[in-house]
Amino acid sequence: MMSSSSGFFAICLLHSAIAITCGGLMMFYRDEISLIGHSPETAARLQGSTPHDRLLISTSDSFAGLLLFAIGFLLFMVAFVRDRDFQAFFAKGCALLHLSMAFWRVLFERRLEDLAWDWPRQIVGDFLLSLSWVLFLVYSWREKYD
Repeated sequence: MMSSSSGFFAICLLHSAIAITCGGLMMFYRDEISLIGHSPETAARLQGSTPHDRLLISTSDSFAGLLLFAIGFLLFMVAFVRDRDFQAFFAKGCALLHLSMAFWRVLFERRLEDLAWDWPRQIVGDFLLSLSWVLFLVYSWREKYD
């Protein structure tokens, strides 16, 4: 079995690859990704109705993609940290972040008419990402107390 530091390394690289890929796609292929993530009707409504709205939404999506790309790069750098206390602290923070995002989706995104059908699928993704960190924590606790 993997030691906790190699498990941490693998989870960080996986999350980093997901974040960098999604961020890059959001920046450069916004319309295509919107069609994949939503139905064509929803994607058209989310693009805005005026040229000014389209520009603002496009700029916002590009910055969100850039932020996601930067988070992926940060995760890549953190993957090489070997301090077990930091790894546990970081894993707890990431699990809490993903669970908070799922909570946000349940409380607010489900109320948006255009996103009403997308939030359950996204919550599953949030829970799966959080579960990877929780499993790392359980494995590292088991290793620590054995």
